[in-house]
Amino acid sequence: MIPKGYRLRKNSVGLFQGIFQSLGQVAPAADIAILLVASFSIAGSKTVLSVIFGWLIYALWMITPYQFSKYKSNAGSYYAYNAGATNKGRMGPVTALSFMYYDITGAAFGILGLSSFIYLMSPLIRSIPYIWIAFAAAFTVYIILITYFGIKPSLGYNAITGMAEVLFLLIGAIIIIVKVGVGNSFEPFDVSGPGGIAFSSIMFGAVFSILDFTGSGVVTTVSEEIKEPKKNIGKSIIFAMFLTAIALIPATYALTVGWGIDRISSFASTNDAGLLVFEKYLGPIGLILLIVFTINSYLTNGVSKSTAVSRWWYSAARDGVVFPKKLSKIDPKYRTPVNALMAWALGSFVLDVIMGIIYGPEDAAFVLEAGTGISIILVHILSNTSLTLFTNKIGDFKFLTHGVAPTAASVVGGIVVYYTMRRIIATWLSNPTPLNDAYFASMIVTLVWVIAGGMLITWYYIKNRPQTLVNAGEYDAEPASSVSSER
Repeated sequence: MIPKGYRLRKNSVGLFQGIFQSLGQVAPAADIAILLVASFSIAGSKTVLSVIFGWLIYALWMITPYQFSKYKSNAGSYYAYNAGATNKGRMGPVTALSFMYYDITGAAFGILGLSSFIYLMSPLIRSIPYIWIAFAAAFTVYIILITYFGIKPSLGYNAITGMAEVLFLLIGAIIIIVKVGVGNSFEPFDVSGPGGIAFSSIMFGAVFSILDFTGSGVVTTVSEEIKEPKKNIGKSIIFAMFLTAIALIPATYALTVGWGIDRISSFASTNDAGLLVFEKYLGPIGLILLIVFTINSYLTNGVSKSTAVSRWWYSAARDGVVFPKKLSKIDPKYRTPVNALMAWALGSFVLDVIMGIIYGPEDAAFVLEAGTGISIILVHILSNTSLTLFTNKIGDFKFLTHGVAPTAASVVGGIVVYYTMRRIIATWLSNPTPLNDAYFASMIVTLVWVIAGGMLITWYYIKNRPQTLVNAGEYDAEPASSVSSER
């Protein structure tokens, strides 16, 4: 039993807030304005296919948290699922370590991403040395305050602005497509059609598009605070995936035909290409709205991420795994895991500023996210394995949903990691610049942190604190008995 002063507040939010806890992590407006550049640089006019395949791959990965949410309601999310599924909790520490790495480096998306977006918007702003640090500090303070004052107002804000963002992107895409008129074409959807883009390039572009959808499963971290978690967590994942599709897929096609299929090769090399397309077809109002929603997209991403990180760090600290017990402290008034929130936000801010000073805010964000992508895919692979083990353990194994689906998701995840690493290594060998050195180092640090670090810390707990692992991830905010009695 968790002591009263260490419990999150149950029934604080509902399905609507849960959906936008996930969608906030995806940050669709930021993807459209800035982050699809990598996919366009690889897949060109076929980028919409890369986005579609990326969405399908990520939907496959979402089967595991969807299935796990039916069995356990724990803020620890993937950490708690994996710890509770494996023999004596032995997959808990390595999952926590990998998940932690994703959190610390992934903060660069918001802290450095938003700073870069504002920094690059005007030559006047760029002329002020290190002004981006002020933007990064303001962003960090913002997400700390919004998250600190409780989950209900923070996710309420995410829900309202997130719905407006999805509608704007969908309506904006439709307007662009209509105005393009005869410039519309089936070519972006034709795998064998013209354009000189091989299917392998489309799938490689999908590797980067996957990152555009990362975060759809983080609603699992509010499992102890959402109403009817065993029902609403799964629904939140499904609705969030649907909304990301309607926000990103039509808009990606609109960017393609709006820029012009015949000159799409220049899209990736043009600063703020997404903003230019929206301005061309929607005028100054469309441009201003996309800028506003892009900034808001980074902000909601920060709120969603800080909510997720503080909850699962709190859960692991509560179990005494990886994190010190102090991080499980709950603010008595707002019931926020305040110590976990502060540790993550301030630690990430320091790392991002150091990297930003060395490489510049934009390049630093991409360098850190090289490790982010690898670490979160490893978390998914561990979780897929855990789902199969857990359902066998409790005697509820279903061949397709608990065997075939998670295995296929792991295979796809392994392929994505392989191609990501191969590209980083090939680029480093062929063009050993300081920046490419940093990408290579980021990859090595990630692997050492997760694999070597995971083995060492798991060995430590097995030798010195075996009972801690046995109890790890076992808490359930909505035990099966209470669910069955309600039904």
